[in-house]
Amino acid sequence: MNALITVVGNDRVGIIAAICVKLAEYNVNVLDLSQTILHNNFTMIMAVDLSKANKPFAEIAEALRVLGEGMELSIHMQREEIFDAMHTI
Repeated sequence: MNALITVVGNDRVGIIAAICVKLAEYNVNVLDLSQTILHNNFTMIMAVDLSKANKPFAEIAEALRVLGEGMELSIHMQREEIFDAMHTI
């Protein structure tokens, strides 16, 4: 299963590294990412592959949310098929 992760917050050193380390703990592979600074905010979207993850989707999503809280970031993960369905007319 693939998922999309969105990250928004104040820019600082180590955001991408911290998120990638957390994903590696769960054996989640990063497929693609795009990040930029938008109106003084760090913004990133990541496409990830959870097919070999060692924990369920909900646990990984919660771990990312908690990581974000600790870093004063908003981190959300959603299944790719839900994202696709929301944007299909």
